[in-house]
Amino acid sequence: MLRVDLLTLFPEMVENVVSHSIVKRAQEKGLVSIGVHNIREFSDDRHRVADDTPYGGGAGMVMKAEPIFGAVDALDHERSRLRIIVPSPQGRLFTQRLAKELSQESRRLVWICGHYEGIDERVLIRLEPEEISLGDYVLTGGELPALVMIDATIRLVFGVLGDATSAEQDSFSGSLLDFPHYTKPRTVRGYQVPEVLLSGNHEAIRRWRRQEALRNTHVKRPDLLQRESLTQEDQQVLSDISEERERVTSVSEGGG
Repeated sequence: MLRVDLLTLFPEMVENVVSHSIVKRAQEKGLVSIGVHNIREFSDDRHRVADDTPYGGGAGMVMKAEPIFGAVDALDHERSRLRIIVPSPQGRLFTQRLAKELSQESRRLVWICGHYEGIDERVLIRLEPEEISLGDYVLTGGELPALVMIDATIRLVFGVLGDATSAEQDSFSGSLLDFPHYTKPRTVRGYQVPEVLLSGNHEAIRRWRRQEALRNTHVKRPDLLQRESLTQEDQQVLSDISEERERVTSVSEGGG
């Protein structure tokens, strides 16, 4: 079982999210356990204060170290049994590959959600958590990025998704973006489902999906193609896509 814990000043922000959809079903199946812990409960202040003004002056508040230490100790005094993560724009980038790694982790996964101006540096010095970023921007707190990472991780735990191939076909599971998806009805406001998907020809459908995944990646994230092992058939498809785009561009410019 994958064990996940969130340490936060605002448990109500995350409790509702982890009690719905796939994350909820993963817990019901006994594949994942999720604990949400209020850092304020580990404060030795009678008013449960878990933040204070920064030394040296400046705007904002800083989360105190001792309540966080207390919350971590309550989970497990043995640091080696915990894999501690702090969402931070200073950290390494979160990727699908990292989500897969976390989904197979035997240690307890602990997310410490920062807030305000940040966390007392002594938490980072003593606990040596992994700092992980969703991107080069700053959010109000660590709850939202932690939930994103947890969702991406849990869906990759074996048995969580009803169809294991769903995760394998996701964008970024390989190096290609996903192919387009369609469902009933066949016609929506004049837009038709591609005929190949109605053909029942599984090989033709496979080729179409691969082609469209290549097209999506070529158009939206061509940098990812450098990571993919491309077959001769793939190379031909990409060549055809490039020629097609050049023709469309030429016609568009000529018509302008």
